[in-house]
Amino acid sequence: MSYLPSPARSVALGDTGLTISTIAWGMWRFRGTDVAAARALVEAAFDADVTLFDTADIYGPDNDEEFGAAEALLGRVFAEAPGLREKMVLASKGGIRMGVPYDSSAAYLAEAIDASLTRLRCEKIDLYQIHRPDMLTHPQEVARALDDARTAGKITAIGVSNHTPAQTAALAEFITVPVVSHQPEFSALTTTPLFDGLFDQAMQRGMAVLAWSPLGGGRLADPTDERSRAVVALLDEKAEEAGVDRTAAAYSWIMAHPARPIPIVGTQNVSRIATIPDAYKPQWTREQWYAVLQASMGERLP
Repeated sequence: MSYLPSPARSVALGDTGLTISTIAWGMWRFRGTDVAAARALVEAAFDADVTLFDTADIYGPDNDEEFGAAEALLGRVFAEAPGLREKMVLASKGGIRMGVPYDSSAAYLAEAIDASLTRLRCEKIDLYQIHRPDMLTHPQEVARALDDARTAGKITAIGVSNHTPAQTAALAEFITVPVVSHQPEFSALTTTPLFDGLFDQAMQRGMAVLAWSPLGGGRLADPTDERSRAVVALLDEKAEEAGVDRTAAAYSWIMAHPARPIPIVGTQNVSRIATIPDAYKPQWTREQWYAVLQASMGERLP
């Protein structure tokens, strides 16, 4: 039986000099006022060999907290334990404004980056991503703002989130350094990047792909329709074969693609974070991987 190549546990982030883990920990649900509990989550991720931490300035309102709350909580963790910041590759995002909804104008991005740094209580964001494309800002203006922030030492690398390949190419045309990452939604139930050219662009340009909602927005944990149940059945077969749970099998299916998508694990439970390395255990044959994809599509590939 021939298995697909296994992913490495860490990779270079373009030519930035940064090395990132091939599984990230996400802070969409990072919330509260208990700094000790927040620090325990961050340290649990490090214990699970995660070095890539992904947050955003908009993380907060979805948890009934203020804009910037997740960044501010992480900043309080850094204030208590400054050494943690130096151990991680810190990714954040900006360009969403409450009620607007999108603003990537040069003036706003400069303001947003400074505000994020203040909340995070640090001097630099390693990977700064435009959270969603702003259709009212020319990509040349976005590029200028990001270049200015990079020249000022406020950010190291530049990425995009929820951008099409064409939008990414337009930004890359004007920026002075490579765009090093995409962040699309991708899971065994949301497979658009396989077909819209995003993975192809990432492989062509050597971009990292950070996959958000890798468990299908909870649908892989609680399947409610025929398609999700069919996918779950195949993931459970792989999980049993590898001696792991369904979550690990779902992450491993994502990572088996040659674009090497990086699942952003969103759990806020220390014991669940500890199981992150299980995702490296399953090995997929070509037939098994395609079976999951076809179950997700609800039809056979031609």
